[in-house]
Amino acid sequence: MSLDQHSETTELDNARTRIVGARDGRLADSIVATVRGWRAFADGCSRIWLAVRRVVTVAGVCVAVVTIAAFVVGYVAGWSEALVFAWVGAALFVVAVLYQLGFVAYRAVLHLPNPRVMVGVSAPVDVVVSNPTKRGLLSARIEVPVGDGVAEFAMPGLRPGAEFRDVFLVPTTRRGVVTIGPVRSVRADPVGLLRRETDWQETAELFVHPATVAIPGMSSGLVRDLEGSSTKDLTTSDISFHALREYAMGDERRHIHWRSTAKTGAFMVRQYEQTRRSNLMVALSLAEADFASEDEFELAVSAAASIGVRAVRDGRSVAFIVSERTPDFARKPVFDVRELDTVTPTRLLDALCRVDLVSAALRIPDVARVAADKALDVSVAYLVCGSTVTSAHLRHAATMFHAGVEVVAVRCVPGDLPGLRRVGDVSILTIGYLDDLRSSLAKASAA
Repeated sequence: MSLDQHSETTELDNARTRIVGARDGRLADSIVATVRGWRAFADGCSRIWLAVRRVVTVAGVCVAVVTIAAFVVGYVAGWSEALVFAWVGAALFVVAVLYQLGFVAYRAVLHLPNPRVMVGVSAPVDVVVSNPTKRGLLSARIEVPVGDGVAEFAMPGLRPGAEFRDVFLVPTTRRGVVTIGPVRSVRADPVGLLRRETDWQETAELFVHPATVAIPGMSSGLVRDLEGSSTKDLTTSDISFHALREYAMGDERRHIHWRSTAKTGAFMVRQYEQTRRSNLMVALSLAEADFASEDEFELAVSAAASIGVRAVRDGRSVAFIVSERTPDFARKPVFDVRELDTVTPTRLLDALCRVDLVSAALRIPDVARVAADKALDVSVAYLVCGSTVTSAHLRHAATMFHAGVEVVAVRCVPGDLPGLRRVGDVSILTIGYLDDLRSSLAKASAA
């Protein structure tokens, strides 16, 4: 083969390679474009399907299925009645689509004039919907979720810059924290085939405080009797003088009694009897086993709240203790308690709005044991429980506290007659109504 023939063959091979490469490149580009197109189509279909799911209601899905089936039966089987039904369904969907047209550019504001109310008192909620745009907006229905329910009202069309205000009342039949909102506007057809919602993320919490009864000046008298009385504990600084003793390493020099030191020739230190101060503790059981019904528990919460609020308002040192919940994964009960905020009466009542019965929680004797270990300086302890707690349980709970601590148990039995009896070291008060708490504490102070 000559040199010219060899170069010509090489050029033909190179040209054939370029052609095959170009064909492979176009094929690869076609595959890539097909995959990208399919992905875009799938993403578009997914977005359309999600949008349809957000708008079409359950009734709309049922009517759509029946309408499609009626079209198929009507045209295939020649059933004219089915066609009439199918066209009526199609017309309903057209009307429903027309109801969805228009902009949804409202601005909604949720306001609670009084975010804290006592159970049984209705709470007003103020809703203001405005049109911040430069075009008019069509009418809509406004819905405001209130706990497990929904408050709804019709809103007329709004001109540019106009606003619509509505006030509704939230009934408070049970203690707790009610979440109100977010406000949402609803555009729906009369039949309910399509429904478009627009939510505003603003929510508000309504604290429904437990009912309380006024206890004037901690009328139990137990606190006043204990306040200022001397104990057997000795200290180097107080008001009740006990005796003199010799100076020991660690004593402060300002406690040295110099006249006695001059007489005896040795350093003498004054010694006092420690004065009792009224440190209160209110222990509330959250265990389901300590209560026979929800009404008992609500009465117990109200009784404990009344005692705690009165103590806080009197400026006394008070610890409010509730049972700690045992996690579901725990194999053994968690022997711990939780202390509620008692800085102000409002904070205490807010915290009590969130307590509830728990199946896996410490019962009142165990609560007393853990609380006694944590609050060593307590002078009066109130144990609040239900009717299922026996006198033996309460007597056992009283033994958990140190000597000198006055223990008062409040058993809540709705509808029962008030009573007072002394069992060992504990005074057991039985109340059937919240108003009985005042008179029962007065009897306990006189006993």
